[in-house]
Amino acid sequence: MIPESFIQELINRVDIYDVINKSVPLKKAGANYSACCPFHNEKSPSFTVSPTKQFYHCFGCGAHGTSIGFLMEYQGLSFVEAVHELAKIAGMIVPQETRELDTPQKKIIPGMQEALQAALNYYRAELKKSPRAIEYLKGRGLSGQVAANFQVGYAPAGWQNLQSVFPQYDSDVLETIGLVVKNEQGKRYDRFRDRIMFPIHDQKGQVIGFGGRVINPEDTPKYYNSPETPLFQKGHELYGLFMARRAMRDAGRALVVEGYMDVVALAQFGIEYAVASLGTATTPFHIAKLMRQTDEIVFCFDGDNAGLKAAWRAAMNALSALTDGLKLSFLFLPSEHDPDSFVREFGKEAFEAKMKTALPLSQYIIQYLSAENSLQSQEDKVRFLNDAEPILQQIHAPRLRLLLSKRIAELAGVSQDEIQTLIKMPSIQRQKQAMPKQVRTPVSIQRRFLLMLLMRPDLVNGEDLSLVKGGNEEDHLLIAGINAAILYPSSKPAAILHHMQDKVDAKLMREIERELQLLDDSLDIALEMSGARKQLTEISHQRSHSNLFDKIKEKNLSELTDEEKTLLRSLGNSQQK
Repeated sequence: MIPESFIQELINRVDIYDVINKSVPLKKAGANYSACCPFHNEKSPSFTVSPTKQFYHCFGCGAHGTSIGFLMEYQGLSFVEAVHELAKIAGMIVPQETRELDTPQKKIIPGMQEALQAALNYYRAELKKSPRAIEYLKGRGLSGQVAANFQVGYAPAGWQNLQSVFPQYDSDVLETIGLVVKNEQGKRYDRFRDRIMFPIHDQKGQVIGFGGRVINPEDTPKYYNSPETPLFQKGHELYGLFMARRAMRDAGRALVVEGYMDVVALAQFGIEYAVASLGTATTPFHIAKLMRQTDEIVFCFDGDNAGLKAAWRAAMNALSALTDGLKLSFLFLPSEHDPDSFVREFGKEAFEAKMKTALPLSQYIIQYLSAENSLQSQEDKVRFLNDAEPILQQIHAPRLRLLLSKRIAELAGVSQDEIQTLIKMPSIQRQKQAMPKQVRTPVSIQRRFLLMLLMRPDLVNGEDLSLVKGGNEEDHLLIAGINAAILYPSSKPAAILHHMQDKVDAKLMREIERELQLLDDSLDIALEMSGARKQLTEISHQRSHSNLFDKIKEKNLSELTDEEKTLLRSLGNSQQK
């Protein structure tokens, strides 16, 4: 483990301009630098780098982060690898926090991440010991090199094999991360047994969960994933994304398939830009992650009924995340094939040729809606419009929605104006291409104070914590920022944000990072912070008075203290005014 104090010093010492400019030539743009985004295709620059904030942000695709994050996204490095790479640039030696690694009986589970890594090491070692598991993978045509690249392992048969790795087998950590299950009688046993194990990685390359595939065809279920845990949310993660990012950018597309073996088999045949959903339909979070790598996404499904249903769910779930710059299409293989079997029988060139025949999203929607609707009678057309309405309402990409609604109008035999009247759709303001120089929308006072402390953490003091007493997410956000500023008063904004990232909701962090990038560098930070602190103080006093009033309401007049009587009189005077 790398100490947090070292990471803070590293981010503060390395200039993000030097890191990014080596790979992406930057041009001066006012106080910042700009370039065409390296994470998605664009003609005009929307990628900005702030030397003051030590942060990059793309206003086109939303990519953002510190110098560490850039190396991870652009070069496909793990978090640890990125830290070591930056340390070389800065001429620093990466220290390590060592842990006791004596005999297995003396091991102590330090946390969730470490336990998952220990389990992965065990599964990989067990694969080498199992001729049956090796034979199975060879039978699927999987090479040892590809298996090693994807860190494939094997969970042997048996109920408590992990006890040899974790002497504290009754630890709550093992149950929390889904390695161990407890039945109704309180007995613990391994979740994964006699399965080929596929580790699932986050964007740092760290193991956050597992997927297990049966070897015995009679066992069920065929695929078995880790449960939802603090580290692993199925709707946010894609299997193979960490490995596929570079290939996606090189190929200009991402391929989404249904199974782990599909991803691994395609990679063996040179199609390394495939990922798989994790036992759930594609979500807007998945689409947003893929859009950071490419502006073309192809969904590939089996041609059977299950595949057809999965494709439609993926299409509907993707609607809210669509942009006019994104090309989304759907490929249906013959019913007797999945991507694994198809690429083995016909090869890479045939598979990629097949991808060129994929249906664009708009065409797929029309085809699906009209598959069982002849559109001959007026009633057929009414049903067609009823089915199309909720779809159009979810699409926020103006050009795509305009063209799709136009095609729907043609098929229903109505005009474009008539369909706009019939189908109530929220208006969409056209986004300006020029990058704004300051925050467009008002932000809460908590966020305003947070933005100021990110720029000047040295202005924060311990008393500021007493001003934040609420329990909403904005208050939690500010508390995390104040604590980080107190710990690291000399850090740059990017370093403070890095310290906060595991303590705050990811969506909130993205919003703050964007607001920070939009913040006017010419602001008088000390003056702004003083004003924000004054407003927080007033809010805190109002909240205290409100709580006191609530207590007063529960008392008789004779029970009131002098302070409470004074407060009650002031309330009466304010109401008379």
